[in-house]
Amino acid sequence: MFRSPVALTALRRSAILSVLLVVAGCQSGPTLQSISIDQAQGSAQNIQSLTAAVNADPRNPEAYNVRGIAYGRSGENDRAIQDFTTAIQLDPNFYQAYANRALVLRQTNDNAQAVADYNRALKINPNYDSAYIGRGNIYRVAGRNREALGDFQRAIDLNTTDPRAYHNRGLLYQIDGQHRQAIEDFATAISMDANAPEPYAGRAVSYLALNNVEDASDDINRAIQLDGNRAEFWATQGLVLEARGDKGKAYRSFAHASQLDPSYQPAKDGVSRTRGSAPSA
Repeated sequence: MFRSPVALTALRRSAILSVLLVVAGCQSGPTLQSISIDQAQGSAQNIQSLTAAVNADPRNPEAYNVRGIAYGRSGENDRAIQDFTTAIQLDPNFYQAYANRALVLRQTNDNAQAVADYNRALKINPNYDSAYIGRGNIYRVAGRNREALGDFQRAIDLNTTDPRAYHNRGLLYQIDGQHRQAIEDFATAISMDANAPEPYAGRAVSYLALNNVEDASDDINRAIQLDGNRAEFWATQGLVLEARGDKGKAYRSFAHASQLDPSYQPAKDGVSRTRGSAPSA
């Protein structure tokens, strides 16, 4: 039976902020990356074919760049970096290879070198939107929000078609409490890629912060439908159910989030708040 949403209590506002801080710090999942783990494109068979292309034309920087992407998608970061480096040695103006190497360096937590590579890419091509987005995401996760916002805005001003620019700017608006602007950016990201779960989850948090529980529910359920293995999504669903007054179902969502990631604090806090409403065995 439908329950009217209850007013946000100070405790649940704190819980929403807790989820918001974690989500804003970590949402850059595989569907929003330029190089993501892709078993097909990073398969041994595909890499073997790309190696044949490299051997056939060892002075072609694009061949190394394409194989580097495949290595990155397979998780072979050292080989990916080596191929991007070779591509750059063959063509010092190959700004895409700098940006691709930066993304892999970021995935290995070498953020200083990644920023340096993004800077090189942008020096060669000041209108390369992907480099602004990649560098901005490093700044965002590092808490350098003003610099991050500048990079995402620059990419948007360049009419980027990459949803990450809007998604990540939305996260910055969200952490600053500008939830209506965040919702607009998440909506734009969704319009560009309706199968990416992160913008739905981000928008759900902002809807919930505005006490729009029904739209928050629709969005977080969609995010879970697209990727049911993310603890932060289930914890947000728990908050939505808690806002509806359905603490029994909220407990189950928080408990599932804790199973997916036992260290995820918002899920543990949610379990503690709703434990008394847990269904009996």
